[in-house]
Amino acid sequence: MNKMVNAKNLKNFLEKEVGLTDWIEIDQDRINKFAEATGDFQYIHVDKDRAAETPFGTTIAHGFLTLSLLSKLSSMNGGIKLENAVMGINYGLDKVRFVNPVRVNSKIRARFELIGAEEKKPKHFLLKHNVTVEIEGEEKPALIAEWLGMTVIQ
Repeated sequence: MNKMVNAKNLKNFLEKEVGLTDWIEIDQDRINKFAEATGDFQYIHVDKDRAAETPFGTTIAHGFLTLSLLSKLSSMNGGIKLENAVMGINYGLDKVRFVNPVRVNSKIRARFELIGAEEKKPKHFLLKHNVTVEIEGEEKPALIAEWLGMTVIQ
């Protein structure tokens, strides 16, 4: 369940962890479907035999697949959600770094820290979360990003 917050209280959550998701598995079927959707069939993602000869030892998820899963992860206890929200809009990313490959059949989860909250115009709040996507059993995360979302409230 996402953390529901009154917009007047946003400042109380700045620089704090506001969400930690459950783990989700990145299997070959998900990787293949992403390759089909994007046309990115690089062998390190879809060819198990050739990928076995790389330093990864197996296929890996596309970095953009991992990034695209932020939407799913945010719905799983990720980040601040404002009370009386009528819509949320993906506003973009300030920074993205792909730190560590996600090997097939690995599990990932995301940590969300609220690092910015600004009312851009009445009832329109720009929220910035620092998101770290962790890989189960790995010290280094898969990616880190500063993710912006505009929430419109009633």
